[in-house]
Amino acid sequence: MLKSQPIIYYDLGSPYAYLAVERATRVLGIDPRLEPVLVGGIFAERGHGSWAHTAERQQRMAEVGARAERYGLPPISWPRGWPNNTLKAMRAAIWADRIGEGRRFALAAFRHAFAEGADLSRLEEVVAVSASLGLPAEQIRREIENQETKDALRQATSQAWDRGVVGVPCIEVNEEVFYGDDHLEAAAQRLAAEPADS
Repeated sequence: MLKSQPIIYYDLGSPYAYLAVERATRVLGIDPRLEPVLVGGIFAERGHGSWAHTAERQQRMAEVGARAERYGLPPISWPRGWPNNTLKAMRAAIWADRIGEGRRFALAAFRHAFAEGADLSRLEEVVAVSASLGLPAEQIRREIENQETKDALRQATSQAWDRGVVGVPCIEVNEEVFYGDDHLEAAAQRLAAEPADS
């Protein structure tokens, strides 16, 4: 008997999404489906942007670091100039998802950014992630400029907003959406309470 697969909506520029994705399988008890979206598109829909551009910036960055330590993750290494423009990285995530490598790509890219401090706004860093996984690195250069890939990212972002995704990470369990790394445990409780399919 199987539970429904939870979904985590993410953008590779979000440190809280990094934290959630890293610990999701352990907390949820099942591998979630990772759904790439462009958080900038979500910000545009909701009418305001990231805390990274507010007076909360330093406090929240410290909180991310404290959570990483508490979760047993490597110290956060902030990419230079963070928050960075992740548009091309998220198009690459869409492409990786299409070829069945979305989960591996997302985990590797998140670690490259927040454990190693790589700036994913630089195409070479995105290509390096792909190459490290044995993916066709040269193909990624073409795919991120492919109109089909661009449209797929826009559509995924729009659909996520329609489903109640107001930021990243959001965790969806049986059509209920939980917003934030700090609600991963609540999502796990909701999943545990879900009747298993026969």
